[in-house]
Amino acid sequence: MGKYIEDAKELLTYVGGRTNISAVTHCMTRMRFVLADPAKAEVDNIEKMGIVKGTFTQAGQFQVIIGNEVSDFYDDFIAVSGIEGVDKAAVKKAAKANQNVLQRLVGTLAEIFTPLLPAIICGGLILGFRNVIDSIYMFDNGTKTLVQISQFWNGVDSFLWLIGEAVFHIGIPLGICWSVMKKMGGTEILGIVLGITLTSSQLLNAYAVASTPASKIPVWNFGFIKVNMIGYQAQVIPAMLAAFTLVYLERFFKKITPKVVSMIVVPFCSLLLAVMMAHFVLGPIGWKIGSAISAVIYAGITGPVKVLFGAIFGTFYAPLVITGLHHMSNAIDLQLVADFKGTGLWPMIALSNIAQGSAVVGMAILQKKNAKAQEVNMPSAISCYLGVTEPAMFGVNLKYRFPFVCGMIGSGLAGMLCTLTNTTANGIGVGGLPGILSIKPQYWGSFALCMAVAIVVPIVLVLILGKKRLTESEKGLVADIDDVKKEEEFTVSSKQVDVCGCVEGNVIPLKDVHDKVFSEGLMGEGVAIVPDGEEIKAPCDAKVQVMMEETGHAVGLKLENGAELLIHIGLDTVYMNGEGFENLVRVGDVVKKGTPLIKFSKDKIKAANHEDTVMCIITDKGLAKDTELHTGMKADLNTPIITMK
Repeated sequence: MGKYIEDAKELLTYVGGRTNISAVTHCMTRMRFVLADPAKAEVDNIEKMGIVKGTFTQAGQFQVIIGNEVSDFYDDFIAVSGIEGVDKAAVKKAAKANQNVLQRLVGTLAEIFTPLLPAIICGGLILGFRNVIDSIYMFDNGTKTLVQISQFWNGVDSFLWLIGEAVFHIGIPLGICWSVMKKMGGTEILGIVLGITLTSSQLLNAYAVASTPASKIPVWNFGFIKVNMIGYQAQVIPAMLAAFTLVYLERFFKKITPKVVSMIVVPFCSLLLAVMMAHFVLGPIGWKIGSAISAVIYAGITGPVKVLFGAIFGTFYAPLVITGLHHMSNAIDLQLVADFKGTGLWPMIALSNIAQGSAVVGMAILQKKNAKAQEVNMPSAISCYLGVTEPAMFGVNLKYRFPFVCGMIGSGLAGMLCTLTNTTANGIGVGGLPGILSIKPQYWGSFALCMAVAIVVPIVLVLILGKKRLTESEKGLVADIDDVKKEEEFTVSSKQVDVCGCVEGNVIPLKDVHDKVFSEGLMGEGVAIVPDGEEIKAPCDAKVQVMMEETGHAVGLKLENGAELLIHIGLDTVYMNGEGFENLVRVGDVVKKGTPLIKFSKDKIKAANHEDTVMCIITDKGLAKDTELHTGMKADLNTPIITMK
């Protein structure tokens, strides 16, 4: 049981109970509530609680000041209230207020795919390896693959497909349905079941649709209507549409169904209707979209504007992969091979894979000191170069956005050159670097030139843009190791501690700050700084005790006299969700005076309509018996603004 369970229960009662809480989050010092009916909050009783240092309402939010213990208190509060996850949604909603529609869409897509990354990366490496051993004709004068000449490798290839099929054919639709339900607060097991119905063995495999005559496609015959029994293996759009349909159906039935029968009615009606919608409406729509795209591609690759088409297709093939509709290109490739003894479409697909992999290589170069990022970068680049792009795109390029665009540009230029030189492949092969072995020998030179473009352009563009767009922490660059001591070296004594200016600027009294929590001293005594600079530095030797890692707007330090110092950047900057802030140290680091702690952007704080005043608050005096505050001067690292004796 948590330390603050009883206090949390008491606060839950005084704010009007769970049903009165629309959203709750916390920042460095306070619980922040959005109440359905603010009048139900018993303010007097809340302020009498021992854990509470004060309350106030601002910008439609009821704020309860807890102090440095707010993080632990919050954990206990959501445990007793049963509203876990509401805080994250509230924070993300505030962050999305400053994003355009495209950024929100890509952000949502990344959130859905992030939990799937371990499986996607594993599957990508497996399929890439299988491409090498079963698709490259490197033996018997280029007529046989390794799998064809070796029973051992044939067995390995067959066994590895067990995992590859599980990840890509079944795992992606199923995982998407589960992830969407989890993100949207739905019942996750219903999402899993929905995903299974999209990939059931009872259905015709999605990969076999293009080669199966319409008369041979199995159907559900209801007498008055027939519905094709088609699976959606590796399909993204049908799975997402089905999952979001399930989410809103479940919400609808929960709202109108009496609780006494909710357990029976809600899952039955929600899942049944969602599966019907997926197979009767959403799936066919997805296939029609795919068919339309295929028709456009066929006309482009064989028409008079093929060079322009090469540029367009090369640029936008990667976004097509995201939708899962890229599988429709297989039908066009097969038709081209049948009609013209070769395909000019497939080489551009291979080049797109190479370009996206090269964008990841650029990121790997930029993030060479970020060990955590490299765990994703390296295997993603390898699998991409071997023909499987999902790990690279979802794990790296879409996450940072600009590498994805850089890959698209490189692919577009390579695609234009590919069609300009009439580069043609014998058939569908490995969609990566080994793809050159599937190109007709007379076009090896032109394809090699196209590959060079697809490799060099994305890497160069990523390196140029990444230097400005990546933060120091994303590059793996943190504070100088000489400025960070080991935690066990930090000791506490009763000596005098001088707290100097943590940022350049004018020092003002706390009473002049436009926030009651600080101006009325509810958090403790201290001073404020109207900053001229944009970097928070350690104002004295200290240990990093608290760091708001997601938002970056505040840091808590433990000083050498046992006192606790809160440095809070701006007012209500917690809602910027880290935009404009960069943490340079971690919790547990022991730093010297002058060590950079946080970088922040005054322009971005202003653009978000917040004040950038920096508060320096003594939340606990430790062993100090007296505190002197110094204001009306310029702050710097050599002049104390707080003296503790």
